[in-house]
Amino acid sequence: MLNEIFNSILTNTTGDITPQLAVLTIIAAAVLGGIIAATYKFTQDDNTYESGFAVTLLMLPVILSVIIIFIGSNIARAFSLAGTLSIIRFRSAPGDPKDIGFVFFAIAAGLACGVGLYAYGLLFVTVLCLAIIIIEKTHVFEKKGVHKQLRISVPEDLNTDDAFEDIISKYTIKHSLTKVKTTDLGSLFELCYDIYTDRNINRIEFLNELRVRNGNLTVAISDAPKKEK
Repeated sequence: MLNEIFNSILTNTTGDITPQLAVLTIIAAAVLGGIIAATYKFTQDDNTYESGFAVTLLMLPVILSVIIIFIGSNIARAFSLAGTLSIIRFRSAPGDPKDIGFVFFAIAAGLACGVGLYAYGLLFVTVLCLAIIIIEKTHVFEKKGVHKQLRISVPEDLNTDDAFEDIISKYTIKHSLTKVKTTDLGSLFELCYDIYTDRNINRIEFLNELRVRNGNLTVAISDAPKKEK
């Protein structure tokens, strides 16, 4: 199969593709890949950003455009290349669905450059990058509330049924009491709540109001444990 590819290279041309046009295609693909990679970096936080993935987004359009140039209109070459690439297997851990979208985004940009549609490729990348930035920065599709876990320590003589209901309702979108347990050898109770709060909630005021009610005992807000898939 590799011999067929090499023979195809030696005996066929790439049609109307000239060295100058090939260089232009590679440069255009690199520029579009750079725009996509910069958009990825701009829309990720420090915890989710991966520099290696950003470099991959830069490489993909260039690689795809070169493959398109290599194949040209030669059907035999296309099948030979597809057969060779089928030998390669890619294994990776499942990632963020947005990462998969960025991969297909980069592939589409590379295909556009490979077939010579530079203007349409630039328009496509520009519009979609702007849309991604606007969606990420305005949180249009994110959940209305942030899921947190609230733990309140209370003395054993305090009525735990509705002692904090008014305060919690004031600062949360919705909440539910999930657990009541004893601590400090049974001298205290700990109430555990699942709460959904607004992103701009004043946590200090929230905690202070709870501390006034529970006698200045421990009150803690933490990230809710992720559900196992």
